[in-house]
Amino acid sequence: MKPTVAIIGAGSVEFTRELLGDILSFPELATTRIVLHDINTERLETAEAIARATARAADADPEISATTDRRRALDGADYVINVIQVGMHEATVRDFEIPARYGLNQSIGDTIGIGGIFRGLRTFPVLAGIARDMQEVCPDAWLLNYTNPMAMNVTYLHHIAPRLKVLGLCHSVYWTMVGLCELIDVPYEEVSYWSAGVNHQAWVLRWERNGQNLYPELDRRIAADAELQRRVRVDMYRRLGYYPTETSEHSSEYVPWYVHHRQEIDRLRINVGEYVSISKANLAEYARIREELADADSLPIDTGSTEYAPQVIHSLETGTTRVISANVANQGLITNLPDGLAVEVPTTLDALGAHPMRVGDLPPQCAALNRNFLGPVDLTVRAAIDGDPRLVRAAAMVDPNTAATLTVDQIWDLCDELTSAHGDLLPEPLRSAVCNP
Repeated sequence: MKPTVAIIGAGSVEFTRELLGDILSFPELATTRIVLHDINTERLETAEAIARATARAADADPEISATTDRRRALDGADYVINVIQVGMHEATVRDFEIPARYGLNQSIGDTIGIGGIFRGLRTFPVLAGIARDMQEVCPDAWLLNYTNPMAMNVTYLHHIAPRLKVLGLCHSVYWTMVGLCELIDVPYEEVSYWSAGVNHQAWVLRWERNGQNLYPELDRRIAADAELQRRVRVDMYRRLGYYPTETSEHSSEYVPWYVHHRQEIDRLRINVGEYVSISKANLAEYARIREELADADSLPIDTGSTEYAPQVIHSLETGTTRVISANVANQGLITNLPDGLAVEVPTTLDALGAHPMRVGDLPPQCAALNRNFLGPVDLTVRAAIDGDPRLVRAAAMVDPNTAATLTVDQIWDLCDELTSAHGDLLPEPLRSAVCNP
């Protein structure tokens, strides 16, 4: 029986195109039933056109449908891929422009930090609706979440729907390892590695080729290149001893050391406000794809399945064993991080499902940073579950970058302003300002 894959937020058309290109490149998945959902009718129409054009390019014959009715899209699904972005570009701009007036620098703003906190709060009500619908119409389906803030979203889902099968998927570990292998001129296919931590701040704990540690080769490469040393995660690696698995722009805002200081921004070439430009580029790419579709029956696709969701579906459907990095609730997997919060660990895929591996203790310096990272995650989720707006402010107060930059009164004022700006996108109990103590 062919599987049913529902893509929620399919109007994120470039991502939808990449996912479908990978899914349909597997011969065993060529007749998959694809159901596309979005609340924006124009974007949904574009996503459907992309799906059909991608199928033609892949010489596949899937069953494709599209609907603005989420419950209908989820009915009977085996796999639900979540790629929503609540508030879209306009909300992203607010997350950057308002904090910037307070002197708070952000580069990506989608994970922790003030941007990640409010992105999470906007996303939780929609996640709750997805989880509720899934429990009623496809309770055995896998929810494959790509939406950021990943750690917050996976933690929230664990609290509100603990029986739901959830994997948080992010390509940061894969592309980090590809990039590291390119740096030292070693084929990626010839290495093995072990990575764990939290999403966007995991650590390469082992990296080997034929049983030989490759970190000394990386050390030599860095020592020989002064410009390479001017990157945040290279700087973190040299000080901590383990390479972080997300880009320098991401990594810079999860610690108090970099984007608060002008000299560090210059030394390490940090692109403050980068994600606003990325978001604008995504809008331009959407317009370009619509134009391309008007003049073409099919779209070129890149195969090779570098995204994890297609690999999960293929492994679970065919029994092909793979190991990926996935985000799940910590239940004794990383023993020096708190249970119940999302961690990113190696995960085996096979016909029986997804099996997160026990890592044990992280190196103490890595665990200490991850615990700092998880403070805003825990408090933001608790704010939503308890309906307590004070915990939103507490999440911002313990965030490393926000705390390094603003006074506590400024943090509360900023949270009040962002609360007002995002309005009814936030959970109803969290929409009011809170008087300073």
